[in-house]
Amino acid sequence: MQKTRLLAGLLAGILIAVPAGASELRIGLQDDADVLDPAQSRTFVGRIVYTALCDKLVDVSPTLEIVPQLATDWKWSDDGSELTMNLRKDVVFHDETPFNAAAVVANIQRSQTLPESRRKSELSSVKSVEATGDYQVKFTLKSPDASLLAQLSDRSGMMVSPKAAAELGANLGSKPVCSGPFKFVERVQQDRIVLEKFPHYWNAANVFIDKVTFLPIPDSTVRLANLQSGDLDMLERLAATDAAAVKADSKLTYADAIGVGYLAMIANVGNGPLADNPFGKDKRLRQAFSLAIDREAVNQVVYEGTSVAGNQPFPPNSPWYDKDIPVPARDVEKAKALMKEAGFATLDIEFATPNNPVTMQRMQVIQSMVAEAGFNVKLKATEFATLQSELPAGKFQFGHADWSGRVDPDGNLREFVTCKGAINDAKYCNPEVDTLLNAARSSTDNAARKQKYDAAARILNDDLPIIYLGHQAWIWALKKNVTGFVPSPDGMIRLQGVKKS
Repeated sequence: MQKTRLLAGLLAGILIAVPAGASELRIGLQDDADVLDPAQSRTFVGRIVYTALCDKLVDVSPTLEIVPQLATDWKWSDDGSELTMNLRKDVVFHDETPFNAAAVVANIQRSQTLPESRRKSELSSVKSVEATGDYQVKFTLKSPDASLLAQLSDRSGMMVSPKAAAELGANLGSKPVCSGPFKFVERVQQDRIVLEKFPHYWNAANVFIDKVTFLPIPDSTVRLANLQSGDLDMLERLAATDAAAVKADSKLTYADAIGVGYLAMIANVGNGPLADNPFGKDKRLRQAFSLAIDREAVNQVVYEGTSVAGNQPFPPNSPWYDKDIPVPARDVEKAKALMKEAGFATLDIEFATPNNPVTMQRMQVIQSMVAEAGFNVKLKATEFATLQSELPAGKFQFGHADWSGRVDPDGNLREFVTCKGAINDAKYCNPEVDTLLNAARSSTDNAARKQKYDAAARILNDDLPIIYLGHQAWIWALKKNVTGFVPSPDGMIRLQGVKKS
């Protein structure tokens, strides 16, 4: 069925005129993106589409440094309470309206005030933003926020046309208007997203693709088959089990990078009626579940050894990782003892998971492992976009919580576990954790921040609203005639410099 839908989408795509000799890049995505409005969206694949569609104030380099994009340079005040940015003067939005300081102010204020915005907590430290020149803006902060630049390198810093935003409001996602290298053409839900090169892009000389079609194909086997047959030019998140086959194929190119995110599961501890279950109410059951998992075995079986076992929002090789809380070894007997202490010999629990094969395999392995401790896990598989609407609505007991990762540690943690975090689907709330993470965010001293993150990690490792499993590599596969792609630890597909011969 997926193959049929893909072929139908490709045939329909032919109806969109492409000039003779123009180059089209067809990219297979693991999931369908959610709403294409930077203020409202939350999916990883949405960020991949945005990388082609919406430029940001700053970007992230392959070495995870913050680098200029729409802002050419910036400076912090001595006390860290003000951030001043100078902006590019040769930028227009896809509707030909100018990009300037007023546009930045409008975008930041929209992200702060739009009722549907998911960026509010990311920008909660911003007291005000003002145009201090036609191409200069100043952020005044309520308190120092070391994470702000990293937030501005993602959706909080993506610029949309103020004119389009005013006209469409919360419906901007139906026809997004940004300033990136490609502009929006059409979208067919669960089938395709089509973009075309924007001729007035400020860096158009480095854009060699004329049209990009993103095709959501959850089945990794089908994604690879379509790449091998020529229906795709590139795919993201190649299954680790297929890495050897791609490397051995003379017609394909393999690329990977260790990610900054994590693999995880989230327990509903306070989000609506479904939180009223033993697993959500008793941390001993969550601790038992965690102890029943052999994380390294999951890495080897599901990810062919390409991922890294983990138990924190930061990988073990990260400077933010707390070495005093090592990855726990599997201990079924201790898990059983914790369950008994909580009053259970067995426990039935439903796990909400996306229906892609790799994630399903991971959960089936975990399902088998935890059964030995007494957990009877029922897997509820659904479309990824549907799952992303069910989690914040509290329509789950226990669910999938993988995160693509952010450069600053705040972006891997605060939104998910603070009481008012925008992506706190568990509705976990511990004032002590809030105090620690807010203090870490406010400091510009990395040593002081590390102490706060370590203290929060100890609490979270005990409460376990999120059970971390590890950190996977981003893996891409491309046709040999696609060149110039640079893999990045953030998992994005940046198309500047990419060519198709």
